[in-house]
Amino acid sequence: MYVSVIGTGYVGLVTGACFAEFGLNVLCMDLDAKRIADLEKGKVPFFEPGLSELVTKNLTAGRLRFTTDLHKAVDEALVIFIAVGTPSREDGSADLSFIDEVAKNVGTRMTGYKVVVTKSTVPVGTAKRIRSIIQANQETACNFGVVSNPEFLREGSAIEDFMRP
Repeated sequence: MYVSVIGTGYVGLVTGACFAEFGLNVLCMDLDAKRIADLEKGKVPFFEPGLSELVTKNLTAGRLRFTTDLHKAVDEALVIFIAVGTPSREDGSADLSFIDEVAKNVGTRMTGYKVVVTKSTVPVGTAKRIRSIIQANQETACNFGVVSNPEFLREGSAIEDFMRP
């Protein structure tokens, strides 16, 4: 199965590396070209025990790849994980602009069934919002699913938390 993870921050990179370790083909996408270039060399931009080794192992095995091309990430995957930032606004609410932008781009590229998964921390009702944005941006209507898979990773034990929830 082919999986894409949009966002290579803490949650996205741990998610992608762990899915690759399970044997899935994973394409991690980020707009930060330097980060992607470093990840392609096995350089992880933050410390999480065991993550560098997991990334290197799965890069070498060909199960984990990196790109800045969102279209490629959407086109290749059956399941698309959204793991982008949702920073707090001044009023304390979540800024969903990054989520909205990903949903819009997924909608424009979708030509067949996909499952879109929110991994980012989002408020209740975000799945409905994502569904509406994707539908509004589809050139040709096609069926898709939207589900939530919230992260509960603890820094320092994220790999263990992911592999054995």
